[in-house]
Amino acid sequence: MQRVRLVRDQVIAALLLPGILCVLAGLYPIVILLQGRPFLHRSERMRDADTAFFLLKIRTMRPAEQADDEPLGGHNTARVTAIGAVLRRTRLDELPQILNVLTGDIGFVGPRPPLRKHVAACPRRYRRVLTATRPGITGLATVLVHKREERLLSRCQTFRETEDVYLTHCLPMKLRIEAIYLRNRSLWLDLRIIWRTFAGLRLSRPVAVSPPVPVSETPVQPKSLARAA
Repeated sequence: MQRVRLVRDQVIAALLLPGILCVLAGLYPIVILLQGRPFLHRSERMRDADTAFFLLKIRTMRPAEQADDEPLGGHNTARVTAIGAVLRRTRLDELPQILNVLTGDIGFVGPRPPLRKHVAACPRRYRRVLTATRPGITGLATVLVHKREERLLSRCQTFRETEDVYLTHCLPMKLRIEAIYLRNRSLWLDLRIIWRTFAGLRLSRPVAVSPPVPVSETPVQPKSLARAA
């Protein structure tokens, strides 16, 4: 089954590649003009619990001492460029990942490829998830809790606080949802996830975030997520 999904995604990626390359060619001079080089950002991610690869994205942040791979919290949102904010809202920054699909590192639907340090934080759970399926450009956790994650992290004012909130609140919630996806995985569910991804794109400027407050949100319950899926 894994092999069938891999070949299917690679065939679809090959068919989409010419159109996506045209879009990237159109974006290249705009992005370079507005925020300079480099155009692409390479982020080390894990294909499975032991194998790393470089995930490709259009760069959306100004350079800093800390890596762009950290979760985007309130402490570093100012680093997102004007054009980068547009690319993030429309997810155009993820178009280069079609090349990662072609190489077999990821598929179209699956858990978002994690950072090495996050796999190290939850090794058993990530080994179970990434052994059962490849990471994806979008997934069930992406469509169900992406906005909630943004809201939680936007209240963080330091790198350490952002990382703590992500590890304590966001990561366990996402791994529970990925376990639900694995139990209910089907072509129909994948199509619904892709549809929800496109339907959830934010084409307008997001509402301003309220002043920081202590993080204390009730975790999402897996049963309610199963119904929502």
